[in-house]
Amino acid sequence: MSNDAFSVKNLFSMEWMTNMVVDIAAAAAIFLFTLWLARLAKNRIIHLGYKYENLDDTLFLFLGKIARVLVIVFGGTVILNKFGVQTTSIIALLGAAGLAVGLALQGTLSNFAAGIMLIVFRPFQKGDYVSVGGSAGTVKAIEIFTTELATPDNVQIIVPNGRIWGASITNYSAYETRRVDFVFGVSYSSDLKIAEDILAKLIAKDTRIHSDPEPLVKVGNLNDSSVDFTVRVWCDRGDYWNIKYDMTRAVKEAFDKGGIDIPFPTTTIVKH
Repeated sequence: MSNDAFSVKNLFSMEWMTNMVVDIAAAAAIFLFTLWLARLAKNRIIHLGYKYENLDDTLFLFLGKIARVLVIVFGGTVILNKFGVQTTSIIALLGAAGLAVGLALQGTLSNFAAGIMLIVFRPFQKGDYVSVGGSAGTVKAIEIFTTELATPDNVQIIVPNGRIWGASITNYSAYETRRVDFVFGVSYSSDLKIAEDILAKLIAKDTRIHSDPEPLVKVGNLNDSSVDFTVRVWCDRGDYWNIKYDMTRAVKEAFDKGGIDIPFPTTTIVKH
């Protein structure tokens, strides 16, 4: 081998080494910049959820993670292109794989989409007592795929979001006030005026019951063995169950004291 050929070979070798070092340095710089940009995008999106109280944090936490992954994938594509790797086929392969996974996880994706809708439109929020997807309880957490409820006896229920968004949602905590409905039956021999006055006095005595809307005390039905009073009162939603229980007991005691009979089933045995 001549000296000229050896020099040319060394020159190409040095040039190749120099280009490789430059490419590696550029790839490292792009990689570090990608990580910084991914972290910045994630934090900025998450910060939006914290900045505005009317926006749900859960959605922005998830969107922040998605943004981070997308930035990293984009940066990885740029690095591969830097080394001459054809990324078109890789992107097509990832798209096909994503389609296959999407078809296999239709139920999961349905729950995901429903979770997004629940978080955006917020038909209920953490702490509300709701009836959703055939279950009822206090909302403990609203996640992307599921919603966690706790029953009054503190049993955990995990409900897929797809079942919630695709059915009726009953939110007992949506409004500040609620109406409490009662039906009190008295015997046909009882004085209806006295019974009505007893109910009216009990309602007026309870300071938790609102005067507006005005309480309702009316004879609502004539049953086979009783005359039924329909009673409807309004209260703060937090007082609903206490009024329900307290009023039921108070009416029984007041009827007994006022000589108002409450009919109950009886059996008559006739001997021949």
